[in-house]
Amino acid sequence: MTMMKLLRHRALWASLVVMGLSAPAFASQSGTGLGQSWPNAQDMSASTHWHVYTFDNNGVRYVQVNDLNGNVRVAFAAANGQFLVLPMGRNAQQISTPQQDASVSATAVPLPSYSETVYRDGEVQLNAVPMSDGSTMFKATQPTMMVAPGCDTDPAECNTHLN
Repeated sequence: MTMMKLLRHRALWASLVVMGLSAPAFASQSGTGLGQSWPNAQDMSASTHWHVYTFDNNGVRYVQVNDLNGNVRVAFAAANGQFLVLPMGRNAQQISTPQQDASVSATAVPLPSYSETVYRDGEVQLNAVPMSDGSTMFKATQPTMMVAPGCDTDPAECNTHLN
């Protein structure tokens, strides 16, 4: 009986060790960094006021906006003109897409003259719009103007982030 217990314990420990060693490799293959304060991705921001990280998976582009302190503010997915707001970030309810309106305070007024482009590629343009109450609303749309060559394939060509 004790020999059988010993073998079971050894098998259990061996499987735990294998799982423990393979977990970091699995995480690095499947993990995107989406939702992290400082993901292991290039900052694609067109603004010095924000950090923007993009992740592509199966034809879907995921865009995450962080503030300068690394706090996730909004994230959304975009593919073929369709946008889906992801439920993460401090401003998760304050993002507008062609499919979904932002949830903003009834007393807050947008200040469009202070709006700035935060991110742009061939399929997505994201603007940060300050509100009169001090908050920020984000507006994700398809770009309406012609984009620079390379923007549809390489967002780094469209966004120049000055540190």
